[in-house]
Amino acid sequence: MPKMKTKSAAKKRFRVRPGGTVKRAQAFKRHILTKKTTKTKRQLRGATLVHETDLQRVADMLPGYGL
Repeated sequence: MPKMKTKSAAKKRFRVRPGGTVKRAQAFKRHILTKKTTKTKRQLRGATLVHETDLQRVADMLPGYGL
């Protein structure tokens, strides 16, 4: 059997942490920032975790990462 390939897009967007949780960047922080309030932009700073309902989807894209 051939090896399963990791999705390159997922590899760039997610980091698997030692406890099995997955870190991701916040959405809506890349462009069209002039119409967003300072409060909104401030709250979008930093990373957050992938929700538990989406973990299986991410795990399917990252075989071999221990998810």
